[in-house]
Amino acid sequence: MPHILIVEDETIIRSALRRLLERNQYEVSEAGSVQEAQERFSIPGFDLIVSDLRLPGAPGTELIKLGEGTPVLIMTSYASLRSAVDSMKMGAVDYIAKPFDHDEMLQAVARILRDHQALKSNLGATPEHTTGAQPVSDKATDTSNGEIGIIGSSPSMLELYSKIRKVAPTDSNVLIQGESGTGKELVARALHNLSKRAKAPLISVNCAAIPETLIESELFGHEKGAFTGASAARAGLVEAADGGTLFLDEIGELPLEAQARLLRVLQEGEIRRVGSVQSQKVDVRLIAATHRDLKTLAKTGQFREDLYYRLHVIALKLPALRERGKDVLEIAQAFLQRQSARIGRSDLHFAANAEHAIRQYPWPGNVRELENAIERAVILCESPLITAELLGIDVELDDMEDDDFDSSMSNSAQTSNNSHEPTEDLSLEDYFQHFVLEHQDHMTETELARKLGISRKCLWERRQRLGIPRRKSGAVNG
Repeated sequence: MPHILIVEDETIIRSALRRLLERNQYEVSEAGSVQEAQERFSIPGFDLIVSDLRLPGAPGTELIKLGEGTPVLIMTSYASLRSAVDSMKMGAVDYIAKPFDHDEMLQAVARILRDHQALKSNLGATPEHTTGAQPVSDKATDTSNGEIGIIGSSPSMLELYSKIRKVAPTDSNVLIQGESGTGKELVARALHNLSKRAKAPLISVNCAAIPETLIESELFGHEKGAFTGASAARAGLVEAADGGTLFLDEIGELPLEAQARLLRVLQEGEIRRVGSVQSQKVDVRLIAATHRDLKTLAKTGQFREDLYYRLHVIALKLPALRERGKDVLEIAQAFLQRQSARIGRSDLHFAANAEHAIRQYPWPGNVRELENAIERAVILCESPLITAELLGIDVELDDMEDDDFDSSMSNSAQTSNNSHEPTEDLSLEDYFQHFVLEHQDHMTETELARKLGISRKCLWERRQRLGIPRRKSGAVNG
């Protein structure tokens, strides 16, 4: 069982994080400061250290040296994001911005522990391959494509691997296109890791997650007094990526004003902080990702056409999981092994009807939804056999036809489905819209996402695509 040290001076946060990790089969110790951690524990003996950046006395980054190679995950408030980037340059393996939801923290912890174990067991691996704050929905590593880090051998994926290997060594801008949950972040990491910039930072920014009023100062920095609350000059995330790679996820959500500034970075190789009259040179490779059609947005004036053509030097298209054939079962098996190891079980395996369900279900949330479904099934199963019902995808089970499919299981799924309100006439998007509108007044965004088997980010993206506004603040907060 992995042993994790939490160093956090706020008792409420520390206790909540401890309970979360212990519920997920981790052994946890805690301290309120670096000094207390030194006095009570042998710090190098832990498998992972999760520490707040700002602590009484010494900062959390001191634990990087004290850990003697133990990975350190830095927690920081959003306002201190650049400080977190600096801590990564000092050797922190990753950072996570507060406030974070439980899934986000658990995913980060699982990925770091897995990557660190892989580094210890593979002498050819290099520490910089774990640099950058990335989601972990599809971070399973394939033995035949280990340097790329994606499972699957379908023709479309083999073609993608070939393109990644060709594109990575160049400094060309790359636009990654694909549905939510297909692994765009992972492709960006592969491009960075296989490039000549691999030892420099990979700075990851979700453009959809930053308030529009803050995004220019977050990306490009600002001078003291540039706006209300700008009490000191601060560097932006583009500046933090100097010499490395900047990954802009959901670039279609970037406001037009910020697009103009980004275009200057690409054309001139320089930035100008908000409130400054002076420019400074930066050397950044840009990788952008989107699930939206930027060309159509450009035609309607919602995205700068000149920026679109600058980004579209090389385009990589990620296929949806439903288009990847037998890859889905291979990925499912990898997730099952990972989740089984996490709870200390080695006897779990899929029933025939579960494998059939996995093959037939269209996985609108792609790899991320598949991982959530398998995690749920592993938690709920009471025997070694994981059946289709445990996957929580029985909304679509009635549509499956296969001679090998167990009829009794089919009838059970039918009964389970009929216990809810009828959905057989609804498309997946209709079902999503119906469910969200029905339950959003009494469920948080996190609860909605969990019930739908998707992440909060995916829930937000689908709201945007389907035009379903988030309920105004009231009794329930997400």
